[in-house]
Amino acid sequence: MVYWFALALLCLGGCAQPQAETSASPFIERMEQERAKLESLPADADLKTRFASVYVLDQQPRMRMGDIMQSDLSPDEKSKALGEVRAFMYEQDPLNLQVVLDHLPPEGWYLRSRYGDEVATTAFLVVQHSNLETWQRFVPVLEPLVAAGEISGPSYALMYDRLALAEGKPQRYGSQVTCQNGQWVVLELEAPETVDERRREMGFPDTHAEYLGGFASMPCQ
Repeated sequence: MVYWFALALLCLGGCAQPQAETSASPFIERMEQERAKLESLPADADLKTRFASVYVLDQQPRMRMGDIMQSDLSPDEKSKALGEVRAFMYEQDPLNLQVVLDHLPPEGWYLRSRYGDEVATTAFLVVQHSNLETWQRFVPVLEPLVAAGEISGPSYALMYDRLALAEGKPQRYGSQVTCQNGQWVVLELEAPETVDERRREMGFPDTHAEYLGGFASMPCQ
């Protein structure tokens, strides 16, 4: 199975890893409580409050999986814990997306100048973790918002690359990599010799080689 990763997570308030646990059950219980909290919000709850729960439900399972992969659990324990967290994540992601779509502003996106960084970032993360149809819908919407300062260039580039690969095209900014034979390798890349130029234009703070170097400490199996 091939997994796609983007090294730079968009985190609000930092990306501290959850405390290690030998079982995913306590974590799943906490996530189910957060889900219940979101579902119990009144219809007139403000976006910041609603999206705060969506952010937790989107990001915490992904951070938990990274924590498990880097833990000293046995292979069987890792496999079991990852399976439990992944099952919750796959169930929750469409629910998060529905919240984002249900409250989508008439202008077509959550402009951070109007709705704040927390809401805009959460909406981006949820769409980033959705599906081909949703990427096809929003990538054209997000592109002009980069120049307007309503979305960061690297954020747009991450979604562009995911869409391109999903459509069978090469990625443009080199954000998506996979683990093959114990090594991290970049997935198909358009004009590799000019990738750093394209990354600079989008505001990436690092070269592509530096970006890939950041995966050296991540487990690859």
